[in-house]
Amino acid sequence: MRKLILMIFAGVGLLLTSCMKTSDFLNYPELIETNMAVVEKNALTREEREARLQRLKQLAGQPAPPYTIGAGDILTVKVYDHSDLDVTTPVTPDGYIGMTFVGQIHVAGCTLPEAVKRVEQALEAYIRSPVVGIAPSVIRSQKVTIAGAVGRPGMYEISSDMRLSDLFAMAGGSSTRLFDGQVLDAADFQNSVFVRNNDILDVDFSAAIESGDRWNNIRLQKGDYVYVAVRSESMVTLLGEVIKPHQRIWNKSLGLLELFSAAGGLKESYWKYAIIIRGGIANPVFYRVDIEGMLLGHKPNVMTLPGDIVFVPKDAIDEYNIFIRKLMPTGQLFNLFVTPAMFWTRF
Repeated sequence: MRKLILMIFAGVGLLLTSCMKTSDFLNYPELIETNMAVVEKNALTREEREARLQRLKQLAGQPAPPYTIGAGDILTVKVYDHSDLDVTTPVTPDGYIGMTFVGQIHVAGCTLPEAVKRVEQALEAYIRSPVVGIAPSVIRSQKVTIAGAVGRPGMYEISSDMRLSDLFAMAGGSSTRLFDGQVLDAADFQNSVFVRNNDILDVDFSAAIESGDRWNNIRLQKGDYVYVAVRSESMVTLLGEVIKPHQRIWNKSLGLLELFSAAGGLKESYWKYAIIIRGGIANPVFYRVDIEGMLLGHKPNVMTLPGDIVFVPKDAIDEYNIFIRKLMPTGQLFNLFVTPAMFWTRF
């Protein structure tokens, strides 16, 4: 755990060094959006979001593919005016059904009309102009696969109107794990994947499963493959004018108000804005958050993202410069975290 802390805060030092020319936090855009809205805005342009929505609408408007017979299905076969030939039979693992006189007939992969034609052709050697009807009694071949961070990954039989959220629920919802004394939701919807016919569909898992969005909550088809990504343990770091600066394991319900509460609250000397550093060292983005607006209920609670660094300064300029000096050079930063208690008392 100490090694992880050293790595993260060394990164903070390098990040802030690259921004030393910025001394006025008021220049940073105010962050007032919810967690998913921020991710969506940074990830996709308006045109891309519209194109994705239109594709999902197009998929929803397509008719379901016709039923094809598969291994494990049970079929009832009736021959007009020859009830002695009627049979209810399972489709064997290699795709055959058995009938009197004709023996084995391969029907796997056939639609019902195609299977009827095959049976009639087989019976023509024994019956003049046979008329056959076939109906599935039990359908077991219509299956999809769900893997990854769910309680019961595997293959599941589907019905005609089953959707992504239904499959997620059947698979036991998100799996959980114990990490650093906390029970965590292991599913990472942002990086999950929906595959159909070797094509990755642009499905927003969070919108489908958590919000029930009609377009993203896509209707399932035979052969669909769903992978629910496993969330890596990412930290959120809180520094500055709080009672207990600390790191906390990120979860999707962790907002700034929860983060401040876990820190024992704010010191009296806090500035009315907090600064969120988001995007990592390679591509940092700075946001300004109205703390007083959130505390008074005038602004929504801003949700954190994995890897966020939240800094609560004393004022817009002086505290920023102090923060930079204390974190650099990097060698001094490492020394501070060999004895972390000393660091917390200095801020």
